[in-house]
Amino acid sequence: MKKIAPQMKTNKTLILCSCDHSIKYNPEAFKSQGFDDVIMTDQLCGQDMDVAVAALSQRDQVVFACEQQARIFEQLTEELQAENALQASLDLIDLRDRAGWTGPNEQAKQVEAKQLALLADATLDRPGTKVREVASNGTCLIIAKDASVLSFAETLGEELAVTCVLVQSPEEIRPSAHYDLAVGHIQSVSGGLGAFDVVFNQFSTLVATGRGASQFTTPRDAASSTCDIVVDLVSEESLLAAEATRDGYLREPHPDSIRLSTLGAQAKALVGTFEKPLYVKYEGSICAHSRSQKIGCTRCIDTCGAKAIRSNGDGIYVDPDMCGGCGGCASVCPTGAILYDDPPFEFLVERLKTLIQTFTAHSDIPPRILFIDRTFGRQLISDAARFSQGLPADVIPYEVDNVELIGHAELLAALAAGGSEALIFKSPQTAKTAIANQSGLTHRLLSSTRVDPARVRILEVSDVESLESALHGTRMPALKHDEVALLGGRREVAKRVIAAFLEHDGERAISVGLEAGDPYGAIEVDPEKCTLCLACVSQCPTGALNDRSDRPEINLVENACVQCGLCANTCPEQAITLKPQLSFGKQTLEQVSLHGEDPFECIECGRPFGVKSTIERIIEKLEGNHWMYTNSDNTKLVKMCDDCRINAQYHDENAPLRGPDRPRVRTTDDYLDS
Repeated sequence: MKKIAPQMKTNKTLILCSCDHSIKYNPEAFKSQGFDDVIMTDQLCGQDMDVAVAALSQRDQVVFACEQQARIFEQLTEELQAENALQASLDLIDLRDRAGWTGPNEQAKQVEAKQLALLADATLDRPGTKVREVASNGTCLIIAKDASVLSFAETLGEELAVTCVLVQSPEEIRPSAHYDLAVGHIQSVSGGLGAFDVVFNQFSTLVATGRGASQFTTPRDAASSTCDIVVDLVSEESLLAAEATRDGYLREPHPDSIRLSTLGAQAKALVGTFEKPLYVKYEGSICAHSRSQKIGCTRCIDTCGAKAIRSNGDGIYVDPDMCGGCGGCASVCPTGAILYDDPPFEFLVERLKTLIQTFTAHSDIPPRILFIDRTFGRQLISDAARFSQGLPADVIPYEVDNVELIGHAELLAALAAGGSEALIFKSPQTAKTAIANQSGLTHRLLSSTRVDPARVRILEVSDVESLESALHGTRMPALKHDEVALLGGRREVAKRVIAAFLEHDGERAISVGLEAGDPYGAIEVDPEKCTLCLACVSQCPTGALNDRSDRPEINLVENACVQCGLCANTCPEQAITLKPQLSFGKQTLEQVSLHGEDPFECIECGRPFGVKSTIERIIEKLEGNHWMYTNSDNTKLVKMCDDCRINAQYHDENAPLRGPDRPRVRTTDDYLDS
């Protein structure tokens, strides 16, 4: 029976769909999430489409609980907009696959709690994403093995500016007006859509003039050019790192007519002006990568699978054309110099709190947070819901662009907010560097507390059966701890969570041992080697190391140390050793002296200068062992401050610039006496 479209009288409406009576909802429960109307339908994308039309035409804000048919609803809004009938803003949420189609043994109360949690998350105000314009004018490079693809180049050249480079030189060829032809071996490809840089060896171009068989120019190496789109029909392995995130690079090493037709359509769609998100923002002033040509932290460079990050003076440079937005760099950055901005960390934590608090408010068990990506993770969950049991009722999927952006702070925040487990769903396309590093750090931090590190896991599954095997089974009990204020950046959140799990009172000193490379710790200074030159202090990017104005001394504020290693790499005496640990207590916020000595006092004016032990060591080395300091008062110069030393040298009898004694001034009496 077809539903009658209701008259909309209020401003915010949620429309649920039972997907042909396959899902049970409690519409009254959803009104607690701030909706004025909650309307139940059975086929929102079919026979109940008029309900959708009425909502979009009469309301200010509409949410459809059906993300699977997004394309249909987008077309509907476009049609209404063309007719000037569209009034509402439309949001879509997936409740069917994540909290609708569930196993027969799941409790209705918990299923409803998850539905409400997902809805609360979907209605949060998302921060805007900064974008940059990418222009592609249709300059297309085809890299192919032989002349068998020239018909493809001919067809594609009717719409794009095509250059076809063959590995094997053709025997006979006729010049074409639709593409340029060359022969060469690809050496490298870099950049992204609209800004590719390519380099060839043994490169020669077709000479299109003259009679008879066409000839090629003399081959040359390191021939470079630029293009907007690259169609690679040669490489078995990608010429670019992180190929999946690089727009404009189309690869098919074994092309047939169908695949070539698909590639052609994809290439044609890449012409125009596009908006690409600026996934990260960078603050060079707090970057710990380098100082004075000494290398410190390289975590982001080592983690970036797209090779989009490189050294740039004392800092780094993130190439926006190459960056695919995986977020691994931000998750491992110890200072916050690189921050993921799509969305920012604070919003990620806000989503966690919203999901978990909404779930626990309507359920008697804690939820498990499952971090998934928007591609493989979403699809596998959809398959599990359609063809098997689906997700357990207490498993809340937390969708992000790429799970590599989930660091130890997010994992700890999930537990602190009330989650019983924090799980990362690693797809086969996900690089493991960042998530392995961050889950390992989380385990090391938790191992010193009463919280079982097994509450944080990486799930490496590739099919529905293995996914359900990993999720269905024993559930961990709820965590009991004091409420944690999940405010600030990654370091602040992580420290607060571990302090709460340690039941730290804020006073007593506690240290958690970590491993080399972890971003928390202190340093140790060998007093036998340290000369107090203070080079380490000037190089510290976070201000963790400080000195004093009244005496030579190295002080450390442990809370600010990120274990970048710049101090150790700068020290000329190799007197500094990194000590990875996470400490709690007032002493971590205070300046603690690592090494200090009394200054030497000038023998002339008494002003303190230098380091007493260093001055005494210099005198010991020189006195009696060097001709300039044997049977001489020159050792006294070493004991003087800079002003007194200059004064003494100026008045010394053997001063190199000293002239003869000034003649006595003669007076009248001198002449009379003579």
